[in-house]
Amino acid sequence: MVNLVLDIGNTRTKLGVFSAGHLLYKDQVEDLKNGLLEQLVLDFWVEQVFVSSVTRPSSELLPDLTSMVRVHDLSHLTPLPFVNAYQTPETLGKDRLAAVAGAQALFPATDCVVVDAGTCIKYEVLLAEGRYLGGNIAPGLHMRSEAMHVFTAKLPEVPLKLPDQSVGFSTETALQNGAYLGAVLESEGVVRRFEQEIGREFKVLFTGGDGWFLKEHFRDANANYQPNLVLIGLDYIARYQGMP
Repeated sequence: MVNLVLDIGNTRTKLGVFSAGHLLYKDQVEDLKNGLLEQLVLDFWVEQVFVSSVTRPSSELLPDLTSMVRVHDLSHLTPLPFVNAYQTPETLGKDRLAAVAGAQALFPATDCVVVDAGTCIKYEVLLAEGRYLGGNIAPGLHMRSEAMHVFTAKLPEVPLKLPDQSVGFSTETALQNGAYLGAVLESEGVVRRFEQEIGREFKVLFTGGDGWFLKEHFRDANANYQPNLVLIGLDYIARYQGMP
């Protein structure tokens, strides 16, 4: 079955076309009204569309698409390939569910921590037996830098890079170490705390727009960067349901 999956955020949409779990096409767009999705349905003989949206349901966002093909929205009621132990599933971000599903699809029967570094940094814990425990949410890299600029009189925004040493030798490097090295150390510390409290060693998967940066500086050679993790997870959830 050919699936078109959409991860619709506040400002842009990531999309992918999958056949039997294999990614055939991916893109990122800001405008869903230019006919791209309808053309993809025709070009790839898409049989169903699976949508994760943080804004409005697909019936409102994609009225033309819903007249062409079956469209399904991910929600807290959607059957999942893992047990969701989150105590407030109705408030859980759909992208978080999809990222966890992506981890399970790529590394089945593995204890995983997903670190999704976008606007916020989200940490998700999936146990090898297929139980999602939950996770944490922290400010993202750009949010940290921008906050220091916005909420002070003179501190500038700084480029996303780490200085050669951990002691800042200028205002720019001090801010970079505080915002960006601080995020790296946070991710290392969060994973270490999870391992200590849960008593397991975790496979760490980075994703999201800034996931590459955290992975590059993370002190674990076995950590993995998966830029398409949410799309993979959406396709995995769709296939798990065996939709006709």
